[in-house]
Parts: sequence; C-alpha cells; structure tokens
Amino acid sequence: MAGHSKWANIQHRKGRQDKLRAKVFSKMSKEITVAAKMGDPDPDKNPRLRLAVKEAKSVSVPKDVIERAINKATGGDAENYDEIRYEGYGPNGVAVIVEAMTDNKNRTASTVRSTFSKNGGNLGETGSVGFMFDRKGQIVYPADVGDEDTVMMAAIEAGAEDVQSDEGAHVIICADTDLNEVSNALEAELGESESTKLIWKPNLSTELDLEGLTKLMKLVDTLEEDDDVQTVTTNFEASDEVMDAFANS
Repeated sequence: MAGHSKWANIQHRKGRQDKLRAKVFSKMSKEITVAAKMGDPDPDKNPRLRLAVKEAKSVSVPKDVIERAINKATGGDAENYDEIRYEGYGPNGVAVIVEAMTDNKNRTASTVRSTFSKNGGNLGETGSVGFMFDRKGQIVYPADVGDEDTVMMAAIEAGAEDVQSDEGAHVIICADTDLNEVSNALEAELGESESTKLIWKPNLSTELDLEGLTKLMKLVDTLEEDDDVQTVTTNFEASDEVMDAFANS
C-alpha cells in the first residue's frame, strides 16, 4: 500500500474526486440500502451496514442522504440489486476487478465488457485474475493521529495484520472477517478513521510506465462512471517518477 497518500493526492489534483462526487454519493447510498435490506436496519446490529455508513461519512455523504437510504430499505420500496464481480485484464496485462450492484445483469455485463474492449483490455471469467488479490479489511488514519509506533501498537492490540505508514497516512490491514472488530477497537483508541472498508489487496503486481498508466486510468475512469459499478481495483505498480509525471500530465 506504499504510496497511498501520493495516489490519493494525484486523484484529487486530476479532479476525479469532484467529478465523481455525485456518483460516489449514489454508490454509497446503494450500498447502505442493500446492507440495510439484507440485515438489521440498525447499524449497531448490522456490521455491513455500520461499515457502509462509516465509509459514507468519510466521504462527506450528508446525514439525511444516509437516513433516506436506510429508510428506503425498511420501507419496502428498494430495488432488488444483484452483487456481481467481474474480472479481466486492462492495458499491459494489468489485472482488474470490478464490483457492481445492478438491477439488470445483462445491461451491466454488456457495458463492462464493452468498456474493457474499447480501452485496450478484455473481460475474463470469474477467477481469471482473482488469485492475484487477497480479500482484506483496510482502515486508513491521517498521519497526524499519532506517530508510527503509536499506531502500530494500537493496530497490533486491535488484531490487525499489517501497518504501513508514510507522510500522508497510516494504512492498517486486517483479515476481511475481522474488519468490524478491528475498526471498533481502533476507533476506541485512535478515534474516527478516514476510511474503513473491504478491499482487494494485490499479491502480484504489474509494472507500468507513463503510457501504460495513462491508458489504464482511462479504463478505470470509464468503469467508475457507470452507475452500476461500485469499485474498481487494479494490481498496477509504478515508480514515483511515473506517478509524478502522470499527476502533472
């Protein structure tokens, strides 16, 4: 997870966060509604819903939007969404995992497949790239929450597996099944996190130059613009020089 804060800053400088703000709110609302519909509408009794609400708050989703999403589930008028994972290869053979929530699987599959094809990639079968990733929990704290040793000790006591700190953030990794428990323990010790969510953590990486990174991000951007797509994860790796060049391009 080295370079977490650098990549976050690049995304911000490229204007992607502002561009996707409305879509982020929509995607978060969908996740909250699905989580509330699948379990208890009380976040304290529903770990998935609690994490969804927490993540929504971390990106400044308004309280009334969160409440409306929960009420939509309990009111019985929520759409039925299927959760689907797509796997494929982007430019230069980069592995890509796309997670979607859709009320029309044929539409979403067609759009995702077309997006891969038009951007130098190809959609594969389920499992075609999944072995290059591990399902993990990720909790991010700002650097000023404490020094590296303080955060490391708190993470170990909470049951985390790994901590990587840089000048911008502390990124804490835990088993996917432990995310709720670890995040609660860390919150008691360090306060509210910047982000708490399940991720696909690459265990194999593909190195990219500037041209490859530019092509890959065009694919990622296009996928993320689709209303049915919740998350896009890749296993690319790039040098600081390439990252800086991309940020300034």
